[in-house]
Amino acid sequence: MHTKRFGRSVFFSRKVKSTSDWAKKLAKMGAEEGTVTVAETQTAGRGRLGREWASPRGGLWFSIVLQPKLKASEAAKLVFVASLAVAEVLHKKFGLRTETKWPNDVQVNGKKICGILAEMNTKGQRVNSIILGIGVNANFADDVLPESVKAHATSIEKELGKKIRLESLLKELLEKMETIYDAYLERGFAPLLEQWKKYAEFLGRIVVIADQEETLNGLALDVDLEGALMLKLEDGTRRRILVGDLVFAEP
Repeated sequence: MHTKRFGRSVFFSRKVKSTSDWAKKLAKMGAEEGTVTVAETQTAGRGRLGREWASPRGGLWFSIVLQPKLKASEAAKLVFVASLAVAEVLHKKFGLRTETKWPNDVQVNGKKICGILAEMNTKGQRVNSIILGIGVNANFADDVLPESVKAHATSIEKELGKKIRLESLLKELLEKMETIYDAYLERGFAPLLEQWKKYAEFLGRIVVIADQEETLNGLALDVDLEGALMLKLEDGTRRRILVGDLVFAEP
């Protein structure tokens, strides 16, 4: 593996509750930055807002320990590092038409192929560690997924018509992630965001944004340097949104 830190230590298990919970324990025990936990299946994988994340055998389910010298507000943007890495690897290595979807998904042909969850341990404004959990739907057909997500999900196997080597995919992702991560630490968020937007096909489209308090319908204008979505509502007013779920409006 052509990395300096990412994947130098890899812990593998056939089955765990959550690779991110495992990575958190290792971080508290002093694990170095770049430590990775991988599992064939997760029995309690989770997505944003505590949602269940289906993790059948054949997917690539892993988490990575990061210890950036960043403020919490800057460390939160690391989901963009991971989603850009996934989008670029799946596009350049496998020829898939990948899209980044705000705030933390990667899609292929309009269907979810990867989800990312960032969980932070902080003391004041200082970040002790951040765990990036990444789930890639790889070597399975979508019929193994729950009915609630099947219609909106896809996998590498379904898109390519064949299985891939998960070890090779993990290697490619960790190499790409380290390159993008180091560039972010050195040059800041703006160059990363510009690259991420090249895959952001939702920009310029009518979308629906929902959170626990309200649902908004409008034109996705941009993502700003804080990672917030800029939305133009039907009445012409503009809203800056930091948290929410994005779906495309029905035509």
